Amino acid sequence: MGARNYLVEGLSGTGKTTVADELARRGYDVVHGDRVLAYQGDPETGEPTGAGLHEHHIWDEAAVRALVADRTHPATFFCGGSRNFPRFVDLFDGVFILEVDLATLHRRLDARPDDEWAGGKPTDRARIVAWHATGGDVPQEGIAIDATAPVEVVVDEILRHCAECA
Repeated sequence: MGARNYLVEGLSGTGKTTVADELARRGYDVVHGDRVLAYQGDPETGEPTGAGLHEHHIWDEAAVRALVADRTHPATFFCGGSRNFPRFVDLFDGVFILEVDLATLHRRLDARPDDEWAGGKPTDRARIVAWHATGGDVPQEGIAIDATAPVEVVVDEILRHCAECA
């Protein structure tokens, strides 16, 4: 989709969808990974599982590869979370990890409707808080972005890093 492709990752509640919407509002090509690439599957094999588990929330690897290979746009931002990101993270020209402090994370999770995750199951806050403490569940290599700032500032920071990567 883009001559340069970027992944915007982060824990649940860090603002991936909000960043995607702001990038799109500014005219950038955006792939909402959790909406158009995600399904329930085995992170190693890609086989659909239908398990409804966070650990099985993966992106269609072949679709990611096809979208990255399409160089129609100057830049494309893939926004969302995937448990099989190690299988394709090397395709991206840059990886941005949205980070927030624990109080902000709790506040954002409190604001979410319970039906947003896993067909009506409430967010598993204990796991998210544990990942927040350990840095787990997201790529370990990437540029950390303070996502506690207003979304316009967060996107400006991402774009500044994109210019540095070019």
